[in-house]
Amino acid sequence: MMKYWEIFQAFFIPGILGYGGGPASIPLIENEVVIRFEWMTVQEFSEVLALGNALPGPIATKMAGYIGYEVGGVLGSAVGVFATVAPSLILMIGLLSILLKYKDSPKVKRLTLYVRPIIAILLGLMAWRFFFESYEGIGIWQTVLLTAVSYVLIERVKVHPAYIIAGALVYGGFFL
Repeated sequence: MMKYWEIFQAFFIPGILGYGGGPASIPLIENEVVIRFEWMTVQEFSEVLALGNALPGPIATKMAGYIGYEVGGVLGSAVGVFATVAPSLILMIGLLSILLKYKDSPKVKRLTLYVRPIIAILLGLMAWRFFFESYEGIGIWQTVLLTAVSYVLIERVKVHPAYIIAGALVYGGFFL
């Protein structure tokens, strides 16, 4: 029973603090899953993140479902997904009238401006950790090659990121 409570905490807390949706909560989920509960390594988490990005739908719920399943089976998956959507569900039901009343408030808009740079820093730190883990795991030349090819395909050729992730998975399966 304690395992399910931990799964709930691991996804409920980022759901509350991850202002801005799934991408904003990913570093928080990583902190819970990798550092606090030690269910995964950084490398495993980055692979789950890559797989989740390749699939349609919200990233946080996909990750919660997968990680919850790995830790606690089908019930763990259900608990993880519920914990991810519960903060938004509770706030939407409980605070809808207040939100409608103050949506154009300068204070609310200012709060949004203050939170965005923090989210950007958290995402940047997570990307740096992924790069460093990749560098240690597969070496500098493989890391540079995959990064450069991914950049060119996404930014210059305009290939959808899901295809890049799938290609990187195939490349890793054959060559790494």
